[in-house]
Amino acid sequence: MNSQNTSRSPLPWILLLSAAISTFLLWLIYFKPLTGEPDWVTNLPAANALFNGLSAICLVGGIWNIRRQRRSTHIRFMCAATAFSALFLLSYIVYHNFHGDTPFRGLGLVRPIYFFILISHVLLSIVALPMVLTTLYYAASKRYVTHRKIARFTFPVWLYVSITGVVIFFFLKVYSS
Repeated sequence: MNSQNTSRSPLPWILLLSAAISTFLLWLIYFKPLTGEPDWVTNLPAANALFNGLSAICLVGGIWNIRRQRRSTHIRFMCAATAFSALFLLSYIVYHNFHGDTPFRGLGLVRPIYFFILISHVLLSIVALPMVLTTLYYAASKRYVTHRKIARFTFPVWLYVSITGVVIFFFLKVYSS
């Protein structure tokens, strides 16, 4: 038998891990008691936006290169996109550990626009996590047909989440306090 057919699907573990991470972030942002906030924490939202922006650039570079059959360059871009997304998640966790939720102060028409972007960003980030992990799993296990099928859906979701992360940062920057 083919070893690909006998291997167990990673999907249950990926979904379990993704659900645990999402639940942890919900608790961290909305329910965890705040601790003292060190001064350096105020720099983390800008770092988060930078990591999201770099991830988006790497995603575009990755898709551009795979369409030109430059597999090794594609792999480097996608590894970098994954690393920047992981750095974002780590920085995001540290920031919200000390800071908690950041209220949006904008009024008028900008408010529903911001919340539409925020809600779609949050919901798609929850969906993106297992998609990204699954896509990476199939690439790492050299199951390229399945990888390509999933990546067609993962790429736009991941790119949207990365770009809207930067947009949300600027909305909060402009409409803070």
